[in-house]
Amino acid sequence: MADIADSIEAAQNALQAGDHFYQPNNGKPRLRSALARYMNGLYGTSKTKQNITVTASGMQGLALTALALINSGDRVVCIDPVWPNLGESFKIAGGQIDSTTLIARDGRWHLDMEELLAKLTHKTKALLINSPNNPTGWVCSVEEQKIILDHCRKQGIWIVADDVYARLYQHGSLAPGFQHLANADDLLISINSFSKAWSMTGWRLGWITAPASLEKTFAHLTEFNIACPAGFIQEAGLAMIEQGEAEVSLLQHRLRKALTLTRTRLKHFEDISFIEPDGAFYCFFSVKGLTDSLAFAHSLLEQTKVGLAPGLAFGPAGGGYLRLCYAQDEQFLNKAFDRLDKGFNAVKKSLFE
Repeated sequence: MADIADSIEAAQNALQAGDHFYQPNNGKPRLRSALARYMNGLYGTSKTKQNITVTASGMQGLALTALALINSGDRVVCIDPVWPNLGESFKIAGGQIDSTTLIARDGRWHLDMEELLAKLTHKTKALLINSPNNPTGWVCSVEEQKIILDHCRKQGIWIVADDVYARLYQHGSLAPGFQHLANADDLLISINSFSKAWSMTGWRLGWITAPASLEKTFAHLTEFNIACPAGFIQEAGLAMIEQGEAEVSLLQHRLRKALTLTRTRLKHFEDISFIEPDGAFYCFFSVKGLTDSLAFAHSLLEQTKVGLAPGLAFGPAGGGYLRLCYAQDEQFLNKAFDRLDKGFNAVKKSLFE
């Protein structure tokens, strides 16, 4: 079993051994091979290191993917509400974003498949899909993924799957993923990160899983971008990918407990409605009468010193929502909810009346 102390030790040992020089653009071969084995173990695939590019964060993986796929004016479809960096990475590369919005109905988030497929035409270059989703916790089902994959095959559309929360699933150890269904030659790119499942946010390390035909493209883009991820940080990632599965299981357990606490505490707030998240570690809840979530979140921060993300940050449909991150211990969460108990209604009154 490895924990964060082991990743620190691995990085320290690498530095002391002189690992502070340039590395291969696509990442250290040993880490790439380890990541290929990891993905194969999860999804039953037969990836090799040629399918893996190590990146300086999942965010850089998105940026490299956008640069590899998108020309100015290319049409890209995204499912929202969603973490804004996903679409913005493709906008920076020149993509034109068209969105399909998840629908809150009957205590679940629903994907309007008919609307989505209508937007995925032969003129579409890529579909961006974040599942488990930040901020809603929505998870794209196996049945939905089969329909989407089959349609994108017929239309020649790339699927870019932001899989950073794949291991943080409420109903098992791994959320449904396109990797389970795809063939080796499918137009599928998976973006992943050490930040979430291994709690290594500040290390800035991730990876891309893609067709081997893109290996050189990603190498060239990395060369002219950052040259390479830092070698000693890659060693920290290697320690976790080879020995850190117990750490992932522990985090999964803690998040399930934290969600139970969050659910219990939120029930006591008036005019709040939230849908149980199936993955990730956020509660995306609506407030009756709320239209300007940015103003509400700002006032809440000033009055209670509790930071909630405004739903507007995740797309226009989030105007009446706030996002709460529950990836904290019980004491921290209870302290935050105690503050919200005292200040939430006062903020509502000041903004709504």
